[in-house]
Amino acid sequence: MDNAKKITCVGLGEILWDILPDGPRVGGAPGNFTFHSMQMGLDACAVTSLGDDERGHEALRILKEYGLKVHVWTSDKETGYVKATLDERGVPAYNFALDTAYDNMPFTHEFESVARNADVCCFGTLAQRQENGLSRKTIRAFLDAMPAGSIKVFDINLRQNFFDLEVIKAGLERCTAFKCNDDELPVVCSLFGIDPVLTPEDFYNSFLREKFDIDTFIYTCGEKGSEIFYKGEHSFVPTPKVNVVDTVGAGDSFTATFIALTVQGVDFRIAHQTAAEVAGYVCTQHGAMPVLSPELKKKVEDLVASARPA
Repeated sequence: MDNAKKITCVGLGEILWDILPDGPRVGGAPGNFTFHSMQMGLDACAVTSLGDDERGHEALRILKEYGLKVHVWTSDKETGYVKATLDERGVPAYNFALDTAYDNMPFTHEFESVARNADVCCFGTLAQRQENGLSRKTIRAFLDAMPAGSIKVFDINLRQNFFDLEVIKAGLERCTAFKCNDDELPVVCSLFGIDPVLTPEDFYNSFLREKFDIDTFIYTCGEKGSEIFYKGEHSFVPTPKVNVVDTVGAGDSFTATFIALTVQGVDFRIAHQTAAEVAGYVCTQHGAMPVLSPELKKKVEDLVASARPA
């Protein structure tokens, strides 16, 4: 990547409202990824669809207040939302509204222009859940329009039954980095008819690299730590011990931190350690988009500065 200019980064897909026990918050993995990528120093934007309704207008206002750039299609469908309940460990369970704005996002000329200039893009399965929804086609067209050599991060974020083999296969065929957690890995293996107790290392080597030529695998295991397989190398980092408020958005902050730091030249093991620290910090805060602490902000700035060529 050219470090002479800011690296452009896109969170592609759903922006929605998390209706949490302590009140509503704007969320959605692409928005969370965009926000944290921006905090890591990338020129980040979200590409999404919102309804022409109170929730849509308020979401756009809040995202802009956060400093996010948003390319939005205004839909005649309602703005997406999900009712989230937290268990005693702060882990959310979700109940999603159906056939919403983010399911019906067309591939506009504006979106195509963003795609052709994007260095990094993160996408998932949720916005592709409707077989007849526009978003499934749009996400694939967006990825296909990105420049050669760009980074395409497939963070599957499996929710309820909103995924199938065809969507996951299409994502794997297009991505350069794959992210899932320890609950999702056996599901992916079962869908592809491979051993559901395959180790992450075997999954990386015999499936991701061999069948799809994917060189980055981000694997998170909640309290048990995280593993990253990167260009044939491996890193394990234990999960920091923190007082958890809620875990909403922690995985997105982890992925964004790791990807944003590595594309700026930071060593992948240091990027992994920092990603774990950022995700731990997010778990101590309410909501998915907390501003970094001054200590973390300085650490990130120093890492990026030291990674720049002299």
